[in-house]
Order: sequence, then structure tokens, then C-alpha cells
Amino acid sequence: MPEAEPERPASAESAQSTAENNAAGNRGSNSIITPACEIRIGPAGWSYPDWSGYVYPSRRPKGFHEASYLAEFFDTIEINTSFYSPMQPGHAHQWLERVAANPRFLFTAKLWQKFTHEAFSDAESGVTPPPVRSSSSLLSRTASGSTGSPSAEDERAVRAGFDVLRNAGKLGAVLLQFPFSFQRTSETTAYLTALLKRFADYPLAVEVRHASWDDPEIFALLREHHAAFCNIDQPVIGRSLVPREGEAQLLGQDSSTPIGYIRLHGRRYDTWFSDDPTIASHERYNYLYSTEELIPWADRIQNASEQTRKIFAIANNHYLGKGVVNALQLISMLKAAKVNVPEPLRQHYPELEKIASRPPERPTLFPMGKETKG
Repeated sequence: MPEAEPERPASAESAQSTAENNAAGNRGSNSIITPACEIRIGPAGWSYPDWSGYVYPSRRPKGFHEASYLAEFFDTIEINTSFYSPMQPGHAHQWLERVAANPRFLFTAKLWQKFTHEAFSDAESGVTPPPVRSSSSLLSRTASGSTGSPSAEDERAVRAGFDVLRNAGKLGAVLLQFPFSFQRTSETTAYLTALLKRFADYPLAVEVRHASWDDPEIFALLREHHAAFCNIDQPVIGRSLVPREGEAQLLGQDSSTPIGYIRLHGRRYDTWFSDDPTIASHERYNYLYSTEELIPWADRIQNASEQTRKIFAIANNHYLGKGVVNALQLISMLKAAKVNVPEPLRQHYPELEKIASRPPERPTLFPMGKETKG
């Protein structure tokens, strides 16, 4: 049974204050479940070499698996590999076994990029990419699979992995993540609509990054198809989409959207659109949110929880485990309690001592109370 929900504070700021003075919390107790909404917060992905010694122990015990370890601290993880190629059913079965010890756990997964990126020209390397030049009928036929790209076989491959998770009751959402170049036109709107129809049997969330999609007609379209508008935090450059404040407008007063979805990418303005080959790709996500930057997002999550049944908040600022740090901080704010913290992580991020439910196993590397900067 899930633990009882603590009394909700008047604001996320007061929640943070309460959390820093609340010593309660045990292993596996990082759930946030209200009478009306289940809130799951977690990281994007789990397979990062730079997480060794930061998120994961440097010396891993026999049988160690990253997903099993993270499921001790989080009730969700966003699967990234499904963006690059269809999820293999065998892998999906293995991952279900890995997280079985946490009965509250739900995966989310990205849709294969062949459906969201490969029909378009931009690789997010600039702020003014060329517009999509395809007719509305061609784009909608492409989305539906009738043109052969992506094909019906591509759809079957995608569904084979997703359906393993769904049939087990462990698929919380499928994320349709589009690039900045996917700007709103009649053609791209038709493409999106066809894609929503094609995968309508899954709980869907749509991430767009261009401000042209910030329009009541688009929110109404998503509500019509019971899909969530993914609220994102990203470097706001040019016509980049800014965080939304009107969750009731996005989700619908009738709670017709079954899920809410939030993604935090970090705020690395200097590397977000950079095509400098000397800059490592992970630098786009090398950002640690401060407590002050997280408080508005905790408030947005609280507001959205009044309008939908499930919320997924994913921290994608993954480099050196920074997203894991910020995900734990958000959980602590919303629970108004201290939380279970991975031991290796607290050695590198002393700000976690304020919210850790247990004392460290060994002294930290830094004086307590000094926040590191991302």
C-alpha cells in the first residue's frame, strides 16, 4: 500500500522549508500520491557512463542493474533507447523484472525518432531552420503510414516493445518528442493529428519546442485526442517555447487528459544550439537547477495535479547525475519531507544533505550547506 500523503503546504517554498526540518523517510518512500493524482518524478534514462561513482557505486555488487537501483528512489524512469530504435520485447520483459520490487513504478518511453524527426530537416543545430516543405496530405499520409515512411512494419516494431510494458500495466506514457524545427503550419498540424490517431490507444504526451505551437487551438486538439501537452523547461532562444502556467487550459477542466507531462532540460544557453564540434554533446545537459529555479516547477506540478490523474515529471539534465539531484529535490518539495538519497550522489552534491532522510554512510567530500554550481 502507498504511504499516506503528508498535508499539502501552502506553497512549494514552504514545502522546501518543511522538508529541510523533517527527518522522516525510509527506503522506497519517495512516492507522491494525492487523493486525486499520482505524481511520479524521475530521470530520463539510466545508462550513462558518467553516472558511475556519481549516481551508481563505483564498485557494483554482483547482479547490480541500473534500473533496479533507480527504482529504489523513483517511481518512474523515461526510456530513451526507444527514441533511437524500437524497443525490443525481450529487453522490455527484462526491465519489468528489474523494477518489480517497486509496485508503484511506471515507465515512460519516447516514440522512435523515425516518426518524429526523420521526416524533417533540423537536428537542432540552429534557431532558424528551414521550414518543412511538404503538403498537408503527404505529411498526414506519412504519419498514418500509408506512404511507407514510416511504414506499417515500423509501427509493428514500435508496438512490440511498448505492448509488453502496457500489457503489464507499466507503461505510463509514450512521449512524442519533436525537434525545434517542427514549427506549426497547417501541414505539420495535420501530421501531428494523424500521428495522434495512429497511436491513440497509448497514453500520449506531445513535446514541441517552438513557440508557434503555444495556441489554444493546439491545446484543444490535444484534449480532443486525450494527449498531454508536455510542459518543458529549456533555454529560451529565439522563438523557443517558454514554460506554460495555465495547466487548466492545457489539461482541460473536465480532466479529459489522463496524464500530465513535464520535462526539465536545463538552461545551458551557450551549448543548447551549438554546432561546435569541440563541445561534447553532454554539455547541453550539464546544468544543475537551484532550489529557487525548481520552486516554480513544484508549483506547476501541484497546480496540474488538480486537473489530471497522473503526472510524470522527468529531469533530462542528466550529466553527472544532476537530473537525479533535481528530481529528488522536487520530490522533497512536494512531499514536504526528507527523502531517500543514493549514497554516491550525496558525496558529490552536499545540497542533498538538507533533504536526505538518513545520515551519510561516510563523510562527504565538501562542507555541508554549500551548493555546487552547474
